[in-house]
This record gives sequence, structure tokens and C-alpha cells, in this order.
Amino acid sequence: MDASRAFWVNTTHDWSDFVDADHLSSVRRKPDEFAPGGPWHLVLEVLAYAADEAASKGEGRCAVVLHPDGSVSVRDDGRGTDTRVDEYGRSVKKPVMATKDLRFFDFPQAEVLPDGCPRRGMSVVAALSAWLVHTNRRLNGAWTQRYEHGVPVSDLQPIEADGTTGTSVHFKPDESLGPVLLPGDGGLSRLAAAWPHLEVQANDQWLPCHGPRSADWSGRQ
Repeated sequence: MDASRAFWVNTTHDWSDFVDADHLSSVRRKPDEFAPGGPWHLVLEVLAYAADEAASKGEGRCAVVLHPDGSVSVRDDGRGTDTRVDEYGRSVKKPVMATKDLRFFDFPQAEVLPDGCPRRGMSVVAALSAWLVHTNRRLNGAWTQRYEHGVPVSDLQPIEADGTTGTSVHFKPDESLGPVLLPGDGGLSRLAAAWPHLEVQANDQWLPCHGPRSADWSGRQ
């Protein structure tokens, strides 16, 4: 692959743009449109990428944790977000958080998530979160980066490899969206039907009155 970013082919996102401020602002102005039904839709937006990874290799696993501070973490065992080295020797991560997904954002008919609403892309999650930390582990390295309302507030920082690959997205949905709640059995069944290659484990640590509760669902037999 040519090291010059000018020759990198755009597939899901535009490699030439690190941050699309206008796009992020447009999402923040319309939370009801881009997080219909509340923050669980944002979780589904993240899970959709894990499902893509699982489908590409025939199976995959993902863990969803609802934390006591109202934040959510989603971690999968995929290949990790595409990260390359440019002609200046800099590590460049595909701008999935701060630019629109070229496949879905302007084409809401392209894919529907298990809640029946259109898939728009990971940037919707970042834009509608007070903060988001994206940790990315690949065979060629590992990095982390923090965003606030979709805008990166740290550089892409290398971290120590731990022998795994995958992506972790930890985010705090904007408080105006309300709390994140696990769906009922019907919602979980729709997840399994929509993403048969993905096995998901959920752990709700947010409920102080009832203690943690867990759920597992998978479309694989």
C-alpha cells in the first residue's frame, strides 16, 4: 500500500478529513433523529461495527457494560479499526468517530438496526456523547484517543499491546438522552436475528437498587 494518504481509497470514511465539524454539529442539533428512542440506539450503532467484523470472519464476540456513572463500554474481538502509517511516519486511524460513514449517513435506507431505525454510523455516537474513548488494537500496534461531543481532544496515543486485537468504545451519552437501559427479551431476540455471527454479553452495573445483572444473546447455535 502506498504510504501517501493521497492514494488511500475511501471505503467507509474519507481518509483526507480528520474532523468534519459541520457534520458533528448537524447531528448534535437533532438528537431525536439520530438517537431515536434514547441512548440504546447509540449502543446499537457501535454493535453494528462489531457485527460487521464478526460477519467478515464467520464469528465474533462482544461485551457491553453499563457502568455506574451512566457510561457504556462496548468491546469486540475484531481486527481493530484500520490504522495506517502515512508518508511522514505518523499513525493515522480511519476517522470513524469524527466524520460521517459514507455508506449510511446520507442513505438511511441502506441498513436498518434491530430497533427498526436507520444505521447512521459511529460518528453519531461520538457527536451525541459528552465524552468517548476509542481504544484500538491491531496486529501492527495499539492506540487510544479521547473525544468530546465528537471532537478529538487528545492525539492518537500509542499504548502497550496485550496480544489481542479488537476495538473498545467507551462513551457517556449526553444526559438529555436519558439513561441507557437494556432492552427486554424481544429486543435481545431481534439482535440475535439481525446479527447471527455475533455473540454478545451484557453486564448492567448501573442499577444501584438491584445490583448488577447480566444477559447473553447470540444468533449462533
